[in-house]
Amino acid sequence: MNELVIAPSILSLDFSKASEQMQQLADSKAEWLHFDVMDGHFVPNLTFGPDLLKGVKKAVPKIMDVHIMVSDPKKYADVFIDAGADVLTFHSEALENDVDEICALCAHIRERGVKAGVSVRPNTPVEFLLPYLKDMDLLLVMSVEPGFGGQAFRAQMLEKVKAAREVIEREGLSTRIEIDGGINADTGKLAVEAGCDTLVAGSYIFKKDINAAVDSLLCLK
Repeated sequence: MNELVIAPSILSLDFSKASEQMQQLADSKAEWLHFDVMDGHFVPNLTFGPDLLKGVKKAVPKIMDVHIMVSDPKKYADVFIDAGADVLTFHSEALENDVDEICALCAHIRERGVKAGVSVRPNTPVEFLLPYLKDMDLLLVMSVEPGFGGQAFRAQMLEKVKAAREVIEREGLSTRIEIDGGINADTGKLAVEAGCDTLVAGSYIFKKDINAAVDSLLCLK
C-alpha cells in the first residue's frame, strides 16, 4: 500500500485566523491540502474559485488536491489545472456514471500532467468503477454526502474501500484510495484498516492544534 497521506480540508479553515492557520499547515507534516470546489448546483453550496486556489498554493507549498463538485467537470477541469491543481478529482455522477466519459476525462487530466481522481457519493455503488482503477490515480470515497463540512462518518462506506483495495492489490496498481467526511483519529483508523492511504480531514484538524491533529492521523499508518 502507498504511504499514508493526510490532506487537511480548506473547507474547515477558520478565515478569521487564515494567516496563522496557513502557516501551521505549511509547518505541518501534511503533504497535501484538500481544496473543495462546489458550484451550488451539483451540491447545494458554493465555495472556492481558481483565484483562491492560486493564493493558497502560494501561501502553503503543498500538493493541491482539488475536488470539483460541479455539474460540468469537463468545463472546469482545465480551469483548476491552470490555477495549480496537482491532483484533480471529479464526480462520476456528474458524467452520469458513464465509464467511457469518466476514462476520457481522466486521460485528459493526466495529459495535462496532473493526477486524475474519481469520486463517488455515498449512494453510488463503486463496483462499476473497479475495472477502471488503472485509468485513474485516485478513487475518492465520500463517507458523507458532499456539500457541507462537519457531518458524521458513514462506516458502511468502508465496504467500497475494501472492494477497491482488493482490486488494487490483486492487479498491483498504485491507485490511491482517499476518503472524505467525518474523519478523526477513530474513524481514520477504521479507514486505514479498510485500505485507505489518503485521509481528508477538516473539522478534526482545524478545531485543534493543527500539527498535533495531523500527527495523530499519521500515527495510524
